[in-house]
Amino acid sequence: MRIWGKMKGIGLALLLAGPLSAQEFSGLARLDAAESHVADTRRGLELELALSQTVPWRIFTLDEPRRLVLDFAEVDWTGADPEALLSGTRASALRVGSGRPGWSRLVLDLAEPLAVESAEMRAQPSGAARLRVALGPVSAEAFAERARPADPAGETLAPPRVAETGPLVVAVDAGHGGVDPGAMREGLVEADLMLQLARETVEAINRSGNMRAVLTRDADAFVPLSERMTIARAAGADLLLSLHADALEEDEASGGSVYTLSDEAQDTASGRMVERHQRGDLLAGLDLSRQDDRVATALMDLARIDTAPQSERLAQALVASLGAAGAHLNSRPRRSAPLAVLNAADFPSVLVEVGFLSNAGDRARLVDPASRARIVAGLVAGLRNWAAEEAARAPLRRR
Repeated sequence: MRIWGKMKGIGLALLLAGPLSAQEFSGLARLDAAESHVADTRRGLELELALSQTVPWRIFTLDEPRRLVLDFAEVDWTGADPEALLSGTRASALRVGSGRPGWSRLVLDLAEPLAVESAEMRAQPSGAARLRVALGPVSAEAFAERARPADPAGETLAPPRVAETGPLVVAVDAGHGGVDPGAMREGLVEADLMLQLARETVEAINRSGNMRAVLTRDADAFVPLSERMTIARAAGADLLLSLHADALEEDEASGGSVYTLSDEAQDTASGRMVERHQRGDLLAGLDLSRQDDRVATALMDLARIDTAPQSERLAQALVASLGAAGAHLNSRPRRSAPLAVLNAADFPSVLVEVGFLSNAGDRARLVDPASRARIVAGLVAGLRNWAAEEAARAPLRRR
């Protein structure tokens, strides 16, 4: 039997004909082993996995020997101890690892014939996901009838991936959206233009081979700034790149510029974030829910000791690469401002104003595919150059 995954809570049924490519997937989901288990129930067996994000998945059973197989595109099993996840007697062994390229696999050896009664993945408000599978007893004949005749992947299970640096994960944020269209001039809407540019940027990043990208919105929908940061954290983003195209009263200003959070804004950003966000979402991997505001703010300020200079270097790299790629830049392309979308403390963030809709030349460049391609090329090159510089700095930071 095979069941293709339904992600309840986001209303999406995924019917997959083959493995996902890097262009189609935003990043590895991570397993929270402490919140996951496989255990006997009064009726049969229950499997629950806590994941950092929703992913495409499928489930099926195999006979001789009896096994339950879960395939995901794609889960990082680092830190998972199969023996610690497994309890009870109805399952005799649990293995995790990778299957065919782009897929991760969990195999559960069944000590008795059990059939899948329900299986669903639910998206959580935080951006995380819960997969729950319930199995109940059936006869050996019924199990054999429901089981697949062969493993559709046709491959043995490889060991879990060893923890590694991995690709750079970039959260690409298309500014505005939905009820917030942003700037509008001559029939052009900032939210629409930035979504198009963001999609093109994500595609180019994913083609690069050593980076992965995730969109904070992929439709003309309103996404609150706090949720954009949550989406970035859930994807394991290493940085956030927000794309905008403003409009001024006059049409003289033109060209792109790159913003970081201003020094004066950094002093108050931590306090505002603590007030406006759930503390469990303030720093990736760190639970601040039991800390008071002073502790949470102090921890965020400490995080900014690293991320603020990284943001500065990222902005400089992007300005240089955009210019080298032939993108039209403002006469003062490096700027800072107290922008809310740059408030995250746990990863570098920059906002790129790719032009001004109030300027006829910029409008023409933003609707011209060749001009947008120069912007995209500059962004991707800047990200690559920044990542190489940060990698070179890493040993010094560890000292």
